[in-house]
Amino acid sequence: AVAAGRGVRGPVGMAGRRWQSGAGSPDRAAPERVPRIYTRTGDSGFSSTFTGERRPKGDRIFEALGATDELSSAIGLAGEFSSEKGHTFVNQLHKVQCMLQDVGSNLATPLSSAREAHRKRTSFSEKPVLELEQWIDSYSEQLPPLRAFILPSGGRSSAALHFSRAVCRRAERCVVPLVQAGEADPNVAKYLNRLSDYLFVLARYAAMKEGKEEKIYIKPEP
Repeated sequence: AVAAGRGVRGPVGMAGRRWQSGAGSPDRAAPERVPRIYTRTGDSGFSSTFTGERRPKGDRIFEALGATDELSSAIGLAGEFSSEKGHTFVNQLHKVQCMLQDVGSNLATPLSSAREAHRKRTSFSEKPVLELEQWIDSYSEQLPPLRAFILPSGGRSSAALHFSRAVCRRAERCVVPLVQAGEADPNVAKYLNRLSDYLFVLARYAAMKEGKEEKIYIKPEP
C-alpha cells in the first residue's frame, strides 16, 4: 500500500533510485550506502500523488493525507497507553492503523487521473466498515447507558482515544469533499465516520475497564 504523507513519495522514490558504487578496484565490493530520507522534490511547494501527478502541497488531497497520518499517530499513542493497561483491544487499534494506510493509498490516487491499474491497486471496500460496526455493537452492549454529555476523560487510555476520535472527525471532514468531487472512494468516508464512533465507544469501554470516572458536562450557573 502507498503510505500517507511522506510515504506517498518516499518508497516510490527509493525504489526507483540507483545508487552508484564507491570508487575502488573492480574486485573490491563498495560499501552499501544508506538511502536518504529526504528527496528535495517538495522544496518548491509541490508533491506527487500515487498517479504521478504534481499538485501544490496545500491541495485538499494532501490535507486529507496529512489528517489521516495524524490520526494514525494519535491512535498509536492511544494504543501505547492502552497496552500499558493490558487492554485486549490493542490489536484492533493496530489493525485500524493498517487500514488507515489503505485509506491513504486511496486518497493518494485521485480518480480523475488514475488509470485502471491504479484503481485496482488502491481500491477500498465496504468490508472494513462492516467490521467496525461489529466492534461498535460488541462494546456498546457492555457499556452503561449514556445519560449525559461526556468530556474527554476517564484515564490516559480513554482520553487518548477521545483525542483520536476528534482527529478522526477532522480527517473525515477533509475526505468528504474529495468523495463529493469523485476523487476518492465513498467507502473511505464511511470508514472514517464509523471509526470515530468506534473510538468514542472504545474510550468509554477503556474507562470502565480501568475503573476510571468519566467526567460529564455540567452547565455553569447563570
